[in-house]
Amino acid sequence: MKKLIDWMTNTVGSKASKMAKNPWIASVQETMVATMPVMLISSFITILSILNEYIPNFPDFSYISTFTMGLSSIMVAFMIPTFLLEKFRLPKYKRQAGFMGVALLFMMSQAGIDDAGNFAIASDRVGAGGMFVAIVAGLFVGFIMKVFSKRSLFKKDTTMPKFLVDSFDSMAPIIVIMIIAFITCHVLKLDLYNYVNIALSPLVNIAQSFGGFVLIMFLMCFFYSFGLSSWILVPVYYTVGINAIAENAKLVAAGHAAKYITTNEVFGGWIWLGGAGCTLMLCVIFAFFCKSAKLKGLGKTCLIPGIFNINEPIVFGSIVFNPLLMIPMWICGLVIPSITYLVMRLGLVTIPSDSFLLWYMPIPFQTYLTNHDFRGVILVFILLAITFLIYYPFAKAYDKQCLLEEKEEKEKEKAAEERKAKRLAK
Repeated sequence: MKKLIDWMTNTVGSKASKMAKNPWIASVQETMVATMPVMLISSFITILSILNEYIPNFPDFSYISTFTMGLSSIMVAFMIPTFLLEKFRLPKYKRQAGFMGVALLFMMSQAGIDDAGNFAIASDRVGAGGMFVAIVAGLFVGFIMKVFSKRSLFKKDTTMPKFLVDSFDSMAPIIVIMIIAFITCHVLKLDLYNYVNIALSPLVNIAQSFGGFVLIMFLMCFFYSFGLSSWILVPVYYTVGINAIAENAKLVAAGHAAKYITTNEVFGGWIWLGGAGCTLMLCVIFAFFCKSAKLKGLGKTCLIPGIFNINEPIVFGSIVFNPLLMIPMWICGLVIPSITYLVMRLGLVTIPSDSFLLWYMPIPFQTYLTNHDFRGVILVFILLAITFLIYYPFAKAYDKQCLLEEKEEKEKEKAAEERKAKRLAK
């Protein structure tokens, strides 16, 4: 275990940190984080839509979702090249880059103007379903802009104002992007939207498989137990999840059952029980089943944040680099997603088909609002009981260790006080 910790700290940890700081990866990661508030608005609309079933003539707020999650790919295509040029400290073209990212997304999505003069584009291609294409468009635009950003049509000592120089210089990369898009999308009539999705389908298929689903969750727990934030996996699981929930919504709208399980909604409703690593029951064990003053205090302090799925205090306060608690976190990262996936694949619990990203909402409320299926609530209580059983023996062993340490500390304090009393007596 010591060798594993040293290897993770000195080798994997440093490489993972470098990877997370890579401008290309960091740009996608920050874009996903930046879109979350927009997605949360759509999640609130999902809650309001429940009232439509019980209150006659209640306003239909789904219109708002059309212009939040329904335009999410446009936001991604705009932000990725902007963030990318900022990361490379090349802000010269970042505004034009954002616009060109959107323009390229439209061209790749076969947008156009019909005979009546109306601009038309398939709505699913600018919503969550077009997320992968938007990422490709944004990265491509960012790459072209980066190549041209260090070149200028004017000499350094030119008397022209800087804003005019930058404006004229930006024309070169814009022309290159447009010519490439014109040839591929208009002249050759290639549907790049479908080609990108076909090219990325192996990644999606792996992520949607039983092994892929469990692996994503295990890696989150594994890295987290070494102090590496699970956010480093955001570009993978968040993008796959957003695309999957859009596909599930289309299937349900067509009268079919949702089939994609690897979604952010499933993670929040059944897998992150108190946060990545299922630490809610660990807080309960510390607070009510341990005798150590340290663990009881930590459990009571972390219980409320844990109910709202915020578990940094309990993870960094007790689990990180602690073999006694790292192991049960890894076990939870294997067992809980395995059970959840199999139960949903067997049709015993409804697979979510509506966007619901209010990850900080306590379970089981979040669980029910995710798929409106009481069987899902039963499942989440079963999963909580399983995490309790997994953590309990390890937590009790750690409790004994802490009690021994506290006893030794008290004996040292008592000995120090006795020595002090003898000195004063002399």
